[in-house]
Amino acid sequence: MNKLLTMYNKVVLLFFTLFTLFLHSQNDDSFKKIKIDGVAAVVGDFVILDSDIDKTLIDLQSQGVSTENLDRCNLLGKLMEDKLYAHHAEQDSLEVDNQQIQSYVDQSIEYFTSQLGSIEKVLEYYKRKDEQAFRQELFEINKVNQLAQLMQTTIIDEIEITPEEVKSFFDNIPRYDLPIFGAELEISQIIVKPEVSDDDKQKIIDRLESIKNDVVVNGSSFATKAILYSQDPGTRPMGGKLTLDRKRPRTVKEFRDVAYRLKQGQVSDPFETEFGWHILKIEKIRGQEIDIRHILLIPEVSNYALIEAKNKIDLIRKRIVDNELSFEEAAMSFSDEETTKNNGGVLINPTTGDTRFESVSYTHLTLPTNREV
Repeated sequence: MNKLLTMYNKVVLLFFTLFTLFLHSQNDDSFKKIKIDGVAAVVGDFVILDSDIDKTLIDLQSQGVSTENLDRCNLLGKLMEDKLYAHHAEQDSLEVDNQQIQSYVDQSIEYFTSQLGSIEKVLEYYKRKDEQAFRQELFEINKVNQLAQLMQTTIIDEIEITPEEVKSFFDNIPRYDLPIFGAELEISQIIVKPEVSDDDKQKIIDRLESIKNDVVVNGSSFATKAILYSQDPGTRPMGGKLTLDRKRPRTVKEFRDVAYRLKQGQVSDPFETEFGWHILKIEKIRGQEIDIRHILLIPEVSNYALIEAKNKIDLIRKRIVDNELSFEEAAMSFSDEETTKNNGGVLINPTTGDTRFESVSYTHLTLPTNREV
């Protein structure tokens, strides 16, 4: 570790010394001659020429990096840093794959040619006379970059951080800067749905049939009927309008099956889903997408059915608490929620796709009035 720190200090000192010399050379008015090239810095066995800065620009552009806000001083600093790492990589006998670098150069040349039209235009754009020399320049640039990356990885791999150092670092973070980590929970559910009587279901069906008849026979507006009668709060303000996409289904299967069977302009018969009873109308078919309008009516549940459902769930809970059966067994046997009962009632997080949910805890904030919120 001490050897690494010594090497790092020498690197930093060399960097700032060479960088200062570079600035002085740029501000020296005694040199007025036009030069073909010049030495910008020397790092170990590497000599950085002014033209190397141009080559770095070429490499960045080949990677699709915007160079509009980069100046030569920044590029020189980056070059010196890379050369330092590459120098120590060679001293440590680290090697890179030359074939992989050559393949990358070939891809870069191919990209330049596709953008400018021909290799001649590429050479003209980058002010190079010879393709082979241009390829060699790109090869050297990429080799140095890979050596630098390899050396950086080697240095990082040698650094060991003890648990005590981690704890000390954490303890020194101001309390208001600490991140909030919520506990991860797995949630299981058992749902008992109150039963709707056949009479109540028939009332809903008859009402939907009446609405359909008024639309089909009398020419009433389906959208207006949806605004007036639909119990779907999400689509009611828009006249029950939805867009279905065969490639990205968002509704339950029963709903999609009915929609995809109808032709444009048709109105469905009443049908049931887990949300209630529906009728829908096909507004427009556009390839894989279908514009529809629908009306949802939810049957009323009697007080007797609610009490009966509550008594049933209370009995299930008691059997779980008394260890007569596990929560998983109870869910599989008694839950009315089809999507979760077969896996023991475990909920799936729709955001992550796994079974874990994050519970975020909020820190109390003390206000100047000494009240807590």
